[in-house]
Amino acid sequence: MFGWMAEPAGWAALLTLSAMEIVLGIDNVVFISVLVARLPPAQAERARRIGLALALVFRVALLFTLTAIMKLTEPVFTVLGEGVSWRDIILLAGGLFLIVKATHEIHVSMEGDHGVEAHRQAPNMFLAAIAQIAVIDLVFSIDSIVTAIGMADDVSIMVTAVVIAMIVMYAASGVVGRFIAAHPTTKMLALSFLILIGVSLVAEGSGFHLPRAYIYCSMAFAAAVEAINILAGRKRKSPGTGAPHAVGEDTRAN
Repeated sequence: MFGWMAEPAGWAALLTLSAMEIVLGIDNVVFISVLVARLPPAQAERARRIGLALALVFRVALLFTLTAIMKLTEPVFTVLGEGVSWRDIILLAGGLFLIVKATHEIHVSMEGDHGVEAHRQAPNMFLAAIAQIAVIDLVFSIDSIVTAIGMADDVSIMVTAVVIAMIVMYAASGVVGRFIAAHPTTKMLALSFLILIGVSLVAEGSGFHLPRAYIYCSMAFAAAVEAINILAGRKRKSPGTGAPHAVGEDTRAN
């Protein structure tokens, strides 16, 4: 089962697939980070762990049902001469869900919670967050595993790559979540990312392939600009920035 470990080609496939799974996991990390931001810190951490655990379980379970996964790509009906598969339907539903959820979160951020804040401690908020994470985990898992199947033939390579990617996602999700919580403006940027990801999923489900490289490059550029703004803001707020001016005033006074 692990005979690939004695071959350079096997390790090359593992590294390539792990990198791809990590990149595809960015969507998952952003969604979970935004969703748990509305929960109290203790519940947010718990929801984050459960969400990532579900993502790992879904991905590994799907890898051991490769026959069923491949059937998801077979057309089940035709629309305007184009075949529509279960994978297309799942991507369409998941993309629309992301767009609606992100739009709702933007509306709440701009217009206020209108009473939602008072019920934040209620158990149903936590359960609702877990349910939404589970739904989007399934969508991202199917998209990720279908892509992985075309890159490797050995199930053990795919499982190892998924586990490595999930470890990286777990480490990154905490950092991303804390950063979004500490910088409210980044939440709006993350929500915009989710709308972009949702549009790409809808396009993919509709038969229009959007290269992920374009999407991730756009996200990276926007994140870099936001990082520069944050650093510039910190510099402006730094107490030391006013020191030279104050010294000059004291000198003239003397």
